[in-house]
Amino acid sequence: MKRANDRATPSHHAPGGGFRNPWAGGSLHGARGLLKWMLTRSRTPSPTRKSLAGLSYHDAPPPVSAQARITWVGHSSFLIQVAGLNVLTDPIWSDRASPVSFAGPRRLVPPGLPLTDLPPIDITLLSHDHYDHLDRPTVETLIERFPKMVWMTPLGVAQFIRSRGATSVEELDWWDEAKVGDATIGCTPAQHFSGRLPWNRNSTLWCGWTLRIGDFSLFFAGDTGLHPEFRKIAERFGPFDLAILPIGAYEPRWFMQPVHMSPEEAVQAYIDLTSTSPAQRCVMLGSHWGTFRLTDEPVDEPPVLARSRWDGAGLPSDDLWVFNHGESRTMK
Repeated sequence: MKRANDRATPSHHAPGGGFRNPWAGGSLHGARGLLKWMLTRSRTPSPTRKSLAGLSYHDAPPPVSAQARITWVGHSSFLIQVAGLNVLTDPIWSDRASPVSFAGPRRLVPPGLPLTDLPPIDITLLSHDHYDHLDRPTVETLIERFPKMVWMTPLGVAQFIRSRGATSVEELDWWDEAKVGDATIGCTPAQHFSGRLPWNRNSTLWCGWTLRIGDFSLFFAGDTGLHPEFRKIAERFGPFDLAILPIGAYEPRWFMQPVHMSPEEAVQAYIDLTSTSPAQRCVMLGSHWGTFRLTDEPVDEPPVLARSRWDGAGLPSDDLWVFNHGESRTMK
C-alpha cells in the first residue's frame, strides 16, 4: 500500500480525533439548522413505486468481458465488470436506508439486479458509513456469499466489516493507494460527514474511490458536496474513462450544499475532473438519485437539471449517462 500522509497530520484529521472537511464552506449545519429544515421542508407527497415504474429496467448483466460494463442497482450501488473482475460500490439491497426495517427512507424502485443474481464479487468499495451507503444486511449477505472478496473502506469503517466476518479488508486514508490483484485503487477526498448514531458523528472517514484495471480507469465520488480537489484527484489518479458523480439529495440548498452536490455542481465537478486531460473521452454517470427520497427535490428532477447544465456547457451529448434501475452499458 502507498501511504500519502506519513509525515504530517492531514488537515482533514480533526484535532483530538475524528475527521472534518478542511475547506471553506464545508462546515455542516448543526441541530438548529436541522430543526429549521424539519419545520419548513416541502410537504409534497412522495412518489409511489407505481409512478416510478418507468425508472426500472431489469437487465441481468452478461458474463464479464474485456470491455468495462456498468450496471446500476440503485442509489450509489453499481456493478462494475472489467477485465475478469466484478466490483461493487456502496451496496444496499435493503428496502429501507435505516437501522430498522419498519421506519426510515423506503426504496422507491426495487433493486435493478436481484442480490441472488450477482456474479462472484472480487472487490467492494465503501465510501462511508451512512445507512444508504453501508447497509448491514447487505454487507452480511455479501460476506457470507463471497468470503474471499476484498473490502475497501476509509479510515474507521474496517471494524464494522471485520466484526461481521470479513477477512480481507483494506482501510485507506485520502490520497492512499493500494493494489488488489491487477487493480489499483485510490482513496480520494470528499466533502461530507459520517456517523450511524448521534454520538459518533465524524468518528470515521468519508471518501471517494478511483479504480484502474489495465487501460480502464474510473472515479467513484461516493457522497459529496462540491469541493476544490477534483482537479487534483484527476492529476493524481486520472485521467478517467468514467466518472460516477452524485446528482441527487440537494434541496434545500441552504442546508444540503455542504454535503450534497446539486446536478449543476456535479457537472462542474466533471468539468474540473476532465480539465487536466481534455483530449481523453470521459463519460459522466449520475448516481445517488431516484431510489430513496432523502431530501425535498422531486425525485425525477436531478437528470433534467444535469442535462440542462451539461448541454449549456457545450459538452458532448452522448457522454452524459443517466441509467434506469437495472440498466447496463458497455464502455466503447
